[in-house]
Amino acid sequence: MTQPSSSPTRQTRRGDAYDPPVETLLRADNLTKRYGSVIALDGVSFEIGGTITGLLGPNGAGKSTAIKLFLGLTEPTSGRAEVLGQSPTQDEQIRARLGYMPEHDCLPSAVNAAEFLKHMAEVSGLPPRQARVRAADTLRHVGLFEERYRPIGGYSTGMKQRVKLAQALVHDPVLVLLDEPTAGLDPSGREEMLALVRKTHSQFGISLVMSSHLMGDVERTCERILVLENGHVVQQGETATFTEDYETLYIEVTARRSELMAALAARQIDAREDGAAVVVEDVAGETYDHIRDALVEADAPLRRLAPRRRALTDLFRTDDDESEKPA
Repeated sequence: MTQPSSSPTRQTRRGDAYDPPVETLLRADNLTKRYGSVIALDGVSFEIGGTITGLLGPNGAGKSTAIKLFLGLTEPTSGRAEVLGQSPTQDEQIRARLGYMPEHDCLPSAVNAAEFLKHMAEVSGLPPRQARVRAADTLRHVGLFEERYRPIGGYSTGMKQRVKLAQALVHDPVLVLLDEPTAGLDPSGREEMLALVRKTHSQFGISLVMSSHLMGDVERTCERILVLENGHVVQQGETATFTEDYETLYIEVTARRSELMAALAARQIDAREDGAAVVVEDVAGETYDHIRDALVEADAPLRRLAPRRRALTDLFRTDDDESEKPA
């Protein structure tokens, strides 16, 4: 993707990557939004800078409301939402600096991706020739260049998600707001989308806010996390501060799981299956070597091997919840 050198928030290119900008891009100042008797956001204050930030929380936490307020699609009941120091509802030029990838399918099925992206670039103010070039560059970035002349209606779910990401990027925004970008994707498609998010930030200096209820997606992608619950900010900070290692090891393989289970049992290693993972409790010392040997013997393609991480529900567990645990 071609990036204009005049953008005030972009950094000087060093090799193939940009250093992230450090200034505040989004600011919520005592921000409140009510829908009748329902309080979606209740006096929240926070700042988001130039990085990949995870907006994390369960359904109904206020994530979508926050995005709408920053996009200028709705007015706050009280307080203030700022984009680059300005109100998005009062300054349309500020809103043009944002990109938005919606959660739900909203793409025209009869139009091909090249024409759709060109149209979106022209709507953003680019002249036709420049819009055509930008559309092609953006589709190449998201891996759809070879498929750009196929009608979008014939695309897979993963390809449609890539088109939605592309339209959020085609006008060269400073910041992109992603609403559940991995929704509907299988594990491989999810990994590819998350890799695209990371690549967009590292190679082009575009900052992103990724709204999600999936802790794993946020953990692997975002540098900072902002946690919303019931319209309040309950935690925020660097991603590393939200996870803790345990002695339980989770092993994910793409095939031959039963062979792996047998190889572990042959080494007197107790294991159980938990969804897509093989779980081994109380791992220490030489057990790691035995697990490695079992993977080799079973010829099981390894997708992920990691200590147990704190689950999303753990972020919202209260002291009362802990006291109710059996001793």
